[in-house]
Order: sequence, then C-alpha cells, then structure tokens
Amino acid sequence: MIGSIAVILLLPACGDGTREAGTAEPTASPTPARPTRLTVAAAGDLFVQPALVAQAKADARAAGESGYDFGQIMAAIVPPIQAADLAVCHVEQPLGPEQGPFTGFPIFNSPVELADAAAATGFDTCSTASNHTLDYGAEGVARTLDHLDRVGLRHTGSARSARESSMPNVFDVRGVTVAQLSYTFSFNGIDRPPGQAWIANLIDPKAILAEAKRARAAGAEIVIASLHWGTEYMNEADIGQLGLAKKLLASPDIDLIIGMHAHVVQPFEKIGDKWVAYGLGNLLVRFQDGSPENTADSVLPTFTFTEVAPRSWKVTAVEVRPIFMDYYPAVRLVDLTTAKNGGGDRADDYARIHRRIAGYVNMRGAATDGLRVTDGLAAVATAPAR
Repeated sequence: MIGSIAVILLLPACGDGTREAGTAEPTASPTPARPTRLTVAAAGDLFVQPALVAQAKADARAAGESGYDFGQIMAAIVPPIQAADLAVCHVEQPLGPEQGPFTGFPIFNSPVELADAAAATGFDTCSTASNHTLDYGAEGVARTLDHLDRVGLRHTGSARSARESSMPNVFDVRGVTVAQLSYTFSFNGIDRPPGQAWIANLIDPKAILAEAKRARAAGAEIVIASLHWGTEYMNEADIGQLGLAKKLLASPDIDLIIGMHAHVVQPFEKIGDKWVAYGLGNLLVRFQDGSPENTADSVLPTFTFTEVAPRSWKVTAVEVRPIFMDYYPAVRLVDLTTAKNGGGDRADDYARIHRRIAGYVNMRGAATDGLRVTDGLAAVATAPAR
C-alpha cells in the first residue's frame, strides 16, 4: 500500500539502439492516476501479555508449525485493514529474543512473530513510542526495529541512532506523500541513556511541531501524529489530552491525531476541521479473567482524506468499526459489526458491546460532526456509555 520516497535514475539500455525486424516498440507502463481521496485505517495497541503468547504458540502448534502465530488471533480485521490505502499500527512493547523468555507486567516483551503478523494483516507503518519502549533498553529498541525492517513495516517513535531519529517517517501512498510521528507521555520511570534522548520520543509540543514541520519540508502532504497518552482505564479523555490535541491541531503541520495507551476506548472529536481519536483501545490484549469487560474493547477507524486544494488534504469522513477480543474458546478478535448481525449464541452479547463502544466513541459528540459507526445507521446516539 505504501512506497518509499526515493530518487530513481533512469539509465539508457545497453546496445546499439536498433531493434530486430517485427518486434514491437517497447511501451512504458501507464502511471497510475494520483488520487484525490485516500483512506487511512488505524488500530490500537498491539499489547501482548503471556496468556496471549500462549495462545499464539498453541495456534502455531495446531497448524503444525513452530514458533508463534498471531495471525489467527487477528484474522477478523484483515479485510478492513487491507481495504485501506494506508494502515497504521502501534507496537506497544519491545520484541523479545527469538527464543524468549517472554515477560509480562511490569516489564513486557513479545515474540518477534508479532511483526510478521502485523505485516501479514496489512499494516504499513507503526508507531513505537510508548511507556514500555525502554523496558529492555537499547537492545530491545534495536531488536524491535530490526524485525519491523525485516518484514517491511515502516516505523517511528524510537531509533537506533541519532541520524535515524532525525529523519521523519515520510513515505508514498499511491502518489501522495504521508508522514507519521510518534510520541509517548512516559517511559515508566526508565531514563533514556545519557546523551541518547533520541532513542525514544517523549511528548513535548515543541518537539512534535518541529518534527511535523520537518516532515512538511520533506514533502509530506498529510501528517499523522500517533500519541501514547491519557489515563489508564478511563474512557473520558483527560485534561492533558484535551489541551494537547487543541494545541497540536491548531498547527497547519498536523492533520490527524491517533491516540493509544488507556486500555479502553476513548472518544473521537472534531476540533476545527480536523479530527482526534483520543484512544483506540487495545487491539491485541489478554488481561486476566475477571478484568472489566471493556478492557477487551477496541475500535478500528477509517479516515477518508480528500484533497481540497493542491497538496492540501482534510479528513472528510470518519467510519469506526467496533472490535472486541473474545477470550474463549480461543483468544480471537471479533468484528462486532458482522458478529452482531450474524446470528449465533453471542449475537445479543455482541450487539450490547457494540452499543457500548459506540457510546464511548461519541462521548464528545462526534456523531453530530459526521462520524459513523459501522452498524448500517446514518448516525449513532451521542449519550455517554453506561
């Protein structure tokens, strides 16, 4: 779905310039038309606890494979992710050594096969700045980025060198130049190595705006900021999120904010003519049994950008797909839009969860500004969830 920004040198072919009699004149492949609309799908935290590692191992064994298979867990979201022109993910914790060990609270890592599954699902670019980025220090950062490189996933938010950190994540999407930024509010008390503040991005409005400006200078027509922020387990956006969103979206250099971290779904809001998704919830998650049900909620929004003037883009439509992580009989993502209408023993349950998530999304009146939840209705209720 995306391509690198690169300079291509066209060299003359070898030979004397003549053709054999009867051969056709070579023709250049037609250049695809540059779009005037672009869709961007986004997903919440890839947050892997030991119980989820166990499921991935069991799925691999059942398929006669070694290692860990996260693909079956994520299968339900493949169609909407692959339908988008650009798909954005968030890798919350470092990838561990290939043979483990794999750890959970309070220091997290996950099998490297998580990168393979994210790429196979259809994601194109991932944010990596989170409160767990430094759980395994510089080694964990390097290993994570090495494996994202291995599977062809672009990344931003952490870096292996000062030079890498200084280069905005700018890339081509069907002829449109897009950039993704990534910042986090904390590293859970772990200090960045002395003289290496570049290893991971800490939220600082001036730094975010400066990078956005560098991305524009590098040709970005659309700039997306992925922010790891907010108060854990609180569906409402907190005062820090509200203030920072207004400050960043007031800049001409940032077009959209995508939020992670809270472990629950938070509202969407239109500020001026731009959008912020305060919290998408955890895409991958396996909390212990007895945890609040809404910690298994997430959303998969698709933002439609339209070119409103040459090289100037605005979000003109927002569609949100509610997602739920079922733990039994196996850990699997459920697309609630299809599941609630598909009959079966849990259809009523899925409909109830769908309504709950729609309520969270609309806690700040997003439906009145045109946001749609994928349930076949023109709009959904704006009353807060209960």
